[in-house]
Amino acid sequence: MTREHDHDDENRPDETDPVALLRAADPAAGVEPAAGFADEVVAKATAEGEPVAAATPAADDPAPVTDLAAERARRRPRWLPIAAAAASVAIVGAAGFWLGGATSSANLASSAAPPISLQGVNGGSAGAAEDSGVPESAMGADQKMMGGGAADSMVPYGWGRHAFTSSGLSEEEGDAPGYAYDSGAEGTEARVAALAAELGVEGEVELRDGSWIVGPPDGTGPMLSVGLDGALSFWFNDPAMNPWNCGVGTLPGETTESSEPIAPIDPCEPTGTAPGEAAAIDALRALIAASGADPADFEYSSETWEGSPTRYAQAWPVVDGQRLDQGWSLELAEEGTVNASGSLAAIVAIGDYPIVSEQEGFERLSDIRFGAQMTAMPLAAREGEVATEEWVPPTAPPATPGDGTAVSWPVDDVEIVDARLGLTTQWQPDGSVLVVPAYEFTDAEGGTWSVIAVADSALDFSAE
Repeated sequence: MTREHDHDDENRPDETDPVALLRAADPAAGVEPAAGFADEVVAKATAEGEPVAAATPAADDPAPVTDLAAERARRRPRWLPIAAAAASVAIVGAAGFWLGGATSSANLASSAAPPISLQGVNGGSAGAAEDSGVPESAMGADQKMMGGGAADSMVPYGWGRHAFTSSGLSEEEGDAPGYAYDSGAEGTEARVAALAAELGVEGEVELRDGSWIVGPPDGTGPMLSVGLDGALSFWFNDPAMNPWNCGVGTLPGETTESSEPIAPIDPCEPTGTAPGEAAAIDALRALIAASGADPADFEYSSETWEGSPTRYAQAWPVVDGQRLDQGWSLELAEEGTVNASGSLAAIVAIGDYPIVSEQEGFERLSDIRFGAQMTAMPLAAREGEVATEEWVPPTAPPATPGDGTAVSWPVDDVEIVDARLGLTTQWQPDGSVLVVPAYEFTDAEGGTWSVIAVADSALDFSAE
């Protein structure tokens, strides 16, 4: 059944606003929790060393009140870098950023090839999804109970079973350079301090909980965290610069003159105007320079959307004429930088890898050891031209299958029309990060699929 058009225009999401589109896709949109529900959940989750029953107050005692703003700020640094990384895979395509309704977007001096990622558009990694192509972690309980057939009818383009065809691909093998992130370089602590100074974070550099930390990690002020992973990934957040914190008179955790905790204030609509494109990119360039890297080794992009009080800037390191998929990002408000993330580790050459031919790489698309990963949606899907069906609640169960009913086993035919050799990042089990050769294949619909190009002889297939 095709989508109905009898809704009022005011109920339709603004197709020029990516935030509106995301909200419209939320199945829980419009559902409000019962009064006090959020406070009760957070209070239980943050209780330490207390039995669950202690979270329920006596009849005569007031319900515990948790400062939600402080909790959000305290927890935010742990998941945002991961979410940002996953989101970047979904929105970066062959033409750079795809934000649907971004009112101001630019790719400045974009002469490099786009990134190649071995992580799919839905966040799945190679190897997840043997039968249906759907990472099990992405399937809800209902989908698991329904089995592959029901899931097949629900998954988006790029998931499921595929039959790949192609012709005219090269059968020439060879070698291609490889790189690595140098996380063990001397002077890392000094670089962390320099980055903190550029961001206006005061305090000493401390090694805590597996990260270099500058500033309070509880959300009461600007904080910089640099993880001890192979890329030295960092995250910065300044709650005072966040326009959406405008409903809080003082920073979370502060007290009044009477030393009484400040009660949470309802969120407010942010005000202000997004900074200009040049301002956001210049701020990111200054941050890269403060880290000890050369801003000229990156390519930049910036966007915002109508009504937003902030602007985003992105930077991608360019190696051998190609952007890498481990980029930097910065969100800028009128008053200063709201948050930023990136990688402090320098990229160093580690010699050549033997690579398979385009034809062998194509054959890996059907090899369960490598797993075909769609890394960009077809052009029609990116431009919103794919027809979707509106779900209609059933009024009766489906008809009982009869003798000889064919078993539904949908297979998507994918015709590969082009191949490109490039680079992708590969995280090793010990946390180190390689930059290795990979193939990106383009299909007839404009979608792209990627596989590692390193020959079997240089791959470690052990599971331990």
